[in-house]
Amino acid sequence: METDLDKIYIFKTNIEQLRTDCEVTKTLNNHVDILQWSVDTDDVDYVLRIVSETLKVETIINIINDLGHECQELN
Repeated sequence: METDLDKIYIFKTNIEQLRTDCEVTKTLNNHVDILQWSVDTDDVDYVLRIVSETLKVETIINIINDLGHECQELN
């Protein structure tokens, strides 16, 4: 399955670590509109990539902010 590049959203965050039991992991794994996601914790900007056909940038930022993290779209 190929991913539509227009559906990949990229953000700068302050998510320094991920664990299987952390709220970020649980929330993103269980969100019905998120097809794939990853955080590059080795990158200075802790880059979050989300693949979604339906979510808007503002919604993704709100989800991450509500979890107590900073989130800013990279373009």
